[in-house]
Amino acid sequence: MQRKFLLVDVQVLPEVFIKVVRAKELLASGAAGNISGAARQVGLSRSAFYKYKDCVFDAENSREVVTVLATLLDETGALQALLAGISDAGASIVTINQSTPENGAAQVAVSIRTNTMQMSVEEMLLRLGRQRTVVEVRQGV
Repeated sequence: MQRKFLLVDVQVLPEVFIKVVRAKELLASGAAGNISGAARQVGLSRSAFYKYKDCVFDAENSREVVTVLATLLDETGALQALLAGISDAGASIVTINQSTPENGAAQVAVSIRTNTMQMSVEEMLLRLGRQRTVVEVRQGV
């Protein structure tokens, strides 16, 4: 089944959805050590949290994070050059995952925060694609 998303004004949502988002923020920030504590702090049952946690998102926060997927040649400095290009665009790196190189190339997924970028994501991807050690680069979905 394909998921479908709607963007809804928070003022018309049932309070349970708002509490789930708050609980997720507490967990992400470390202000709550576990789900029980986060649910208790926002006045939410654990079962309601688990029911909606994978279905309710803060659209403002999720817009800032993008995943860059790249195939890099298995050469010294390839990952460093990719990360430098991302940094040069003004993005901040959130996570980096790299596969073990096979057949002379490695897959890399880099999650970046885009709110401080001095260019569009598309322009950054074009620049990254021009690097000698980048075989392919695209935005993840």
